[in-house]
Amino acid sequence: MPGEIGLVVEDAASGWCGAVTAWQKGADGWAVLLEDRHGKVRPFAAGPRFLVDGALVDLVRPASSDPSPGVRRTASGSVAAPRERARVARASRIWVEGRHDAELVERVWGADLRIEGVVVEGLQGIDHLEEHLDGFHPGPQRRVGVLVDHLLPGTKEERIAREVTRRWPTSVLVVGHPYVDIWQAIKPSTAGIEAWPSIPRGTEWKAGVCDRLGWGDHSGRAWASLLARVSDYTDLEPELLGRVEELIDFVTVD
Repeated sequence: MPGEIGLVVEDAASGWCGAVTAWQKGADGWAVLLEDRHGKVRPFAAGPRFLVDGALVDLVRPASSDPSPGVRRTASGSVAAPRERARVARASRIWVEGRHDAELVERVWGADLRIEGVVVEGLQGIDHLEEHLDGFHPGPQRRVGVLVDHLLPGTKEERIAREVTRRWPTSVLVVGHPYVDIWQAIKPSTAGIEAWPSIPRGTEWKAGVCDRLGWGDHSGRAWASLLARVSDYTDLEPELLGRVEELIDFVTVD
């Protein structure tokens, strides 16, 4: 079934129900963006995984998949709220590993986060995540969503996430993307390169990337140039988009 703009479908695995708002090309093929009744947008890989009127269908990209004209959207793809003021910050927070992560989230989701009253804070890594949480005292009205780089089975990050989930099963959510660094969540085409280079183990990743790509030895200037290339969610990989939307949902649920 062609996933025409406006078609309401349900992801059979997660139960997420929403209207098709756009299609996005990723490293693993096309992803469809679904917007729920609250205006939240989440990407899903295309394929035979959707329910339409109770029937399982194989959703494919239609010949024309541009958003409806005249609808103003934020950089994340959500429908822009008309002249809304930022609300008072919630007690709940989203934590990311570092400054670059926070700046990228702000660039794409900043408008949404201000409307929702969600503050994003950097941790400078997650080695001391449990200590930070002990000081924060998570609870039903003080939720914490944590975005982790390189969250893969068997890694240090996975072990930390598992222990945190055991201690705070309902008030802390740790999700992650597979990339070594948040830079990799930016599509190579957006960065102006063919692909992100493979950096040998033992070499600091950002320094290795700057050296291999001839970006100089100052990752700060390189990052500023890279961030400036990001305009909206279509410049990012779907693996990051879904995780950030999941965290926003978690910390804003009543």
